[in-house]
Amino acid sequence: MKRHTAWILCATLGLLLAVGFLYPAISVLKEAFIDPRDGSFTLSFLLTVLRDPLYREGLSNALLLGAASTLGAALLALPLALLNHRFTFPGRGFLSLALLVPMILPPFVGAVGIKCILGTEGSLNALLMALGCMDRAHPYDWMAEHRQMGIVAMNALHLYPILYLNVAAALAQVNPALEQAAANLGCPPWRRFFRVTLPLIMPSLFAGSALVFIWAFTELGVPLVFDFPRVAPVQILDGIKNLDRNPLPYALTTLVLLIAGGIFLASKLAFGSGNSGATPKPNLRSEPQALGGWMGWTCSALFSGVAALACLPHLGVILLSVSGFWHQTVLPTEFTSAYWQQALGSALVVPSIQNSLAYAGFATCLALALGIVAAWVITRSDLAARHLLDTLTMLPLAVPGLVLALGYLSLSQEGKPFALLVGAGGSPFLLLGIAYAIRRLPYVTRAACAGLQQCDPTLEMAARSMGASFWSTWRRVTLPLVAAHLAAGAVLAFAFSMLEVSDSLILAQRAEHFPITKATFALMSALGDGQQLAAALGVWSMAFLSASLIGAALLGGRRSGLAGG
Repeated sequence: MKRHTAWILCATLGLLLAVGFLYPAISVLKEAFIDPRDGSFTLSFLLTVLRDPLYREGLSNALLLGAASTLGAALLALPLALLNHRFTFPGRGFLSLALLVPMILPPFVGAVGIKCILGTEGSLNALLMALGCMDRAHPYDWMAEHRQMGIVAMNALHLYPILYLNVAAALAQVNPALEQAAANLGCPPWRRFFRVTLPLIMPSLFAGSALVFIWAFTELGVPLVFDFPRVAPVQILDGIKNLDRNPLPYALTTLVLLIAGGIFLASKLAFGSGNSGATPKPNLRSEPQALGGWMGWTCSALFSGVAALACLPHLGVILLSVSGFWHQTVLPTEFTSAYWQQALGSALVVPSIQNSLAYAGFATCLALALGIVAAWVITRSDLAARHLLDTLTMLPLAVPGLVLALGYLSLSQEGKPFALLVGAGGSPFLLLGIAYAIRRLPYVTRAACAGLQQCDPTLEMAARSMGASFWSTWRRVTLPLVAAHLAAGAVLAFAFSMLEVSDSLILAQRAEHFPITKATFALMSALGDGQQLAAALGVWSMAFLSASLIGAALLGGRRSGLAGG
């Protein structure tokens, strides 16, 4: 790539990200610090939020939920990743895949299933009553007494795969000679773990923990379903009803952004270059030790137990979606498939599916275009600015979706710069499409970078030396080699855009513009069979996301074959 072409692409992409990502985030910060009466700088809004006991409780609850969810996810992920790395046991391959099941169901949908299990008339109480452990006249309300614990459990069970995959990847890159040297010197296993292994995987563990914390800290859907309004994300959602007259939602969102950004920055500063032991492995390879007898089956039971616990919300959703009658019994006493059919025929659901397909399709195309350009500049140019561009394309992982959604909402009001993105009848097509694309850009950029790094640049140089133009070389040489990587990234971007929560709840204001996630929330609060219809829609979402992740995995296998050839 010619240097001036790289500069043009880098500058263009940087400008687009500045307008579509930095500007909305900065606009939220601006509204929190600028007095609308005279335009002067002020800290009064932030101080008002910090002094208000309700907002202060919301922030402390969000911090508590984030920290507890991260700890719970780490306690699940770290032992499982270590066992899977060091040992073989019965069913190891299947059980390792089963641990990733939580990724196929949005957590707020799973929360609906958990409510059916833990409610006063749910499965758990029915089981305890049948065993004689609970008085039928005085059922225990698990949801009311332990609501925060329920949110933590839902978050931890949904997010531990992020940490599991991070730790597993870090363990695979640890030089086994370091651990073997410690063992040869008489270091026992537990001490070897704390003195050698843990420091080597700490960068990946901390980076994954930062992402889990940010996700749980800003989670909006689960607290809504659990009817827990005393948490900052829900307070922000409630505050946007008077956004033009109330600066406090901006101030609260700014505090959320500062906390989330501080955690992300701390992970970068603390472990950004900590790769001393996680360098590519030499030829020496550490083979997992075979565990037989009761020890092997104990490991299998541990993996099975975690996978079963993680599947509990999915089971609740599936049972609710097919329940004709489910009242004070462990399982439904009547079954029906009518809700699955009604969910796809509902006047609210069908347009929401069409809307989500349109929003996510546009977002995927946009993220694909931006991600390809970013990856090309990052991997094929020698510009010093490519490192800044790499960081900028990854920043959406650190910025909560609430911040970006609130920024887009405030900038799309009448007379504001983004008002032109609002279509006829208040359609949020461009707003949601761009917001989805920015949120999912890191997936596509990482996939494109991986493909280009595995594609030998000498092939492109050979084509150019034979007189092929830049675009002809890209179309006939590079694109076929990286197509599977791009397809995998695009599939993930599309699937997670279809099930995006924060942007959907805030930016889609009218029923005719609802995406599938907001339609699900609307059904949950509907009278009659609304919850069953929401569960049926959740099952369809689960099936869709499962097919998408399987497709991405198959493409991942294909791209490995291409790289190897």
